[in-house]
Amino acid sequence: MAKLPSGGSTFSVIGSDVTIKGDISASADLHLDGRIEGDIACASLVQGESSHVQGAIEAESARIGGTVTGSITARELVVLQTAKIEGDVYYDTLTIEQGATVEGRFAHRVPGKVSTAAPAATPATPKVGGDDEPKLHLAG
Repeated sequence: MAKLPSGGSTFSVIGSDVTIKGDISASADLHLDGRIEGDIACASLVQGESSHVQGAIEAESARIGGTVTGSITARELVVLQTAKIEGDVYYDTLTIEQGATVEGRFAHRVPGKVSTAAPAATPATPKVGGDDEPKLHLAG
């Protein structure tokens, strides 16, 4: 683990030459360039474009740039143009760059509650003006 110079927060880096078979749980931020065959639970995840995750991801915030085969649950999710996701995505706020590939379903999650049920085939109409309104941002 390395210390960030300004905030005192910690982060962990899994390099491109590393393969881990098993689940990862981190209270710190995680930067992933390697290959993970297992589930990941962390505060914040940044996935490099050459990395691969085969398992579920659960994080407060996630920037996905590589390949994910499994579900993703994040409060704030950014799917970069280099991302390839095969699995369902649960989010509070979502940004998808043009060129990203997702084969799965998107579902807005209820704040404070992780959904274990499969999302509905047709999304519900969001409440206008409510705090729980789904947010989708498309980046160019």
